[in-house]
Amino acid sequence: MHGPMQGSMQGSMHGLLLAAGAGRRMGMPKALVTDPDGTPWLLRAVRVLQDGGCAQVDVVLGAGAEEALPLLEGTGATAVVAADWDEGMSASLRAGLTAALGTDADAVVVTLVDLPDVTAAVVRRVLEPGVTGATLRRAAYDGVPGHPVVIGRDHWDAIVGTAAGDRGARDYLATRPVDLVECGDLASGADVDSRDSR
Repeated sequence: MHGPMQGSMQGSMHGLLLAAGAGRRMGMPKALVTDPDGTPWLLRAVRVLQDGGCAQVDVVLGAGAEEALPLLEGTGATAVVAADWDEGMSASLRAGLTAALGTDADAVVVTLVDLPDVTAAVVRRVLEPGVTGATLRRAAYDGVPGHPVVIGRDHWDAIVGTAAGDRGARDYLATRPVDLVECGDLASGADVDSRDSR
């Protein structure tokens, strides 16, 4: 861990929800999937970011964007459509970070729409030490890095310029010191694709 973070939470915290995937294994775009009780994953994930401390939430849509847009009405979240979403997660991340550049946020909290047991408590924990433009931090589950990921503004341009394929910011993060925040006591961090989603 680095020394104490200075000037915690100066700018607004910006949530970035990546929800552009086609969800081929599920038979529908991930932005349109619902929990067994009928709650759209999209709404649950937006609430998690808002309740976790994000003043603004951008939702990156792609597959099924037109059908998903009405789900966001009344949530306060903003939709960003990644026209090249089928290139993989990196396209969504580039679209979201490019949109965030127009805000006063010091950092974004990036998470995925298909993480059903990641709660606002996880988001709060990864933000707790305070955030600056230099921050690189991510949740870990039993030591394994996962989402959400906190990316300070200082890194956005480089990630937009280098993110490719379905790896998002993984290659960028692999070459830099990233603070891991253990959250295995709060969630599994597993995405639905790796769980029994019957």
